[in-house]
Amino acid sequence: MKAVLQRALTASVEVEGEIVGAIERPGLVALVGVFRDDNEGDARKLARRIATMRILEDEESLESLGAPALVISQFTLAGRTRKGTRPSWSDAAPGEVAEPLVNLVVAELQALGVETATGRFGAMMNVSLVNNGPFTVIIDTRQTRASQRS
Repeated sequence: MKAVLQRALTASVEVEGEIVGAIERPGLVALVGVFRDDNEGDARKLARRIATMRILEDEESLESLGAPALVISQFTLAGRTRKGTRPSWSDAAPGEVAEPLVNLVVAELQALGVETATGRFGAMMNVSLVNNGPFTVIIDTRQTRASQRS
């Protein structure tokens, strides 16, 4: 799984003119992409990393500050762009695989005490945020899986 984390002062996600999720104080926006070979272990690992990554003000984490997260599924993070001019989505998990894993990330964050808002899986979403920094990092559970095999 891959997540793009952005520090935000506030953020919201809108579907068909309705705000479906928002954070109204400083926290993180997590865009989450699921790959075909991802599993529940990846979802749990990703949630722990999101909750404990010390990237907020004064090197604090969501967990240590009690800060909120806005989690939004984004299959395009699994796009392959190495050749050609059009991304390939063949590495992205199909919706019936991806949705439960994104939901597990959200459930694990909540179990860790992180106030978590979400977008709507599979919907066309408009995301608004006030990026703080700007500060953006990428977490990829596939990289840690590969390093553990070495």
